[in-house]
Amino acid sequence: MGISDEEVARRKLFLEFGVEDADRLTSVNELAHAYADPVIEDFYRYMLSFEATASFFEDPDPDVLEHVKRMQKEYFLLLTGGDYGSEYVENRLAIGSVNEAVAFPVEAYLGMYNFYLRTVGKRLEEAFADEPERATDVFRSLVKLVFLDIGFAIDTYIFQRERTIGQQQEAIRELSTPALQVRDRLLVLPIIGVLDGDRARQLTEGLLTSIRHARAKVVILDVTGVPTVDSNVANHLILTVEASRLMGATVIVTGLSADVAQALVTIGVDLTKFNAVGDLQGGIEVAERMLGYKVVPLEEGDGGGSDPEAR
Repeated sequence: MGISDEEVARRKLFLEFGVEDADRLTSVNELAHAYADPVIEDFYRYMLSFEATASFFEDPDPDVLEHVKRMQKEYFLLLTGGDYGSEYVENRLAIGSVNEAVAFPVEAYLGMYNFYLRTVGKRLEEAFADEPERATDVFRSLVKLVFLDIGFAIDTYIFQRERTIGQQQEAIRELSTPALQVRDRLLVLPIIGVLDGDRARQLTEGLLTSIRHARAKVVILDVTGVPTVDSNVANHLILTVEASRLMGATVIVTGLSADVAQALVTIGVDLTKFNAVGDLQGGIEVAERMLGYKVVPLEEGDGGGSDPEAR
């Protein structure tokens, strides 16, 4: 995720987590080991009491459940381990990634931290009944560290979700701009959805490759499904038309909506660069004439056994 040591130090400074806080937490490490097992057991009983989280902890394989408990215990004991450097950060990020991967709810993840704070706070009050100020100081240091952990957890959720969204957007881009060969030397490229700069560049690259492979002479660029365009996208469309012309193909633009047409006029696009036709059907008719095709209807009484003659 690229969280540097400098970034970790900045976050600690922002939370005012320093050497004194680390020393306070380390001073209760032995106490944490003493009550770690009962705290983990209480934690699982707590999670099993809620329908939203019970399914993540009810595993028919006791070995798996014990392994998860050991991992939780390791997480818990690291809170008072005293080493809050790169290995500690990597451990927290790894735990966050696993929870995000299994779709563990964010609210439940935050509830886990809340449970630990409440439980440990109570244990500290009991352990230092004669030293309430020490209990309070240790608890404040623990709160700082837990909020540091929460920050890492949120980072992993955001990072994984953004990566997933990026992969989905890339897949949609690839699926939404197919160059279809409907006749010999004739391609149709239907565009659906928002046409941003990145997608426009990808569209041009894919179209030029298709023109070369199909040896196309005419390309119909159908923008019926494009809600709007800005100046950058409009200029890129012009470049696409020009690049296609250099490849030996004429581009016909079809399906311009009223909003898109007005936008092109408003932003001053050179409309002489566009060979525009109202709709896709009209564009195909124009393209067929350009290629010398003539569609002849079946003669009346023909049983449909022959194809329309196309020349």
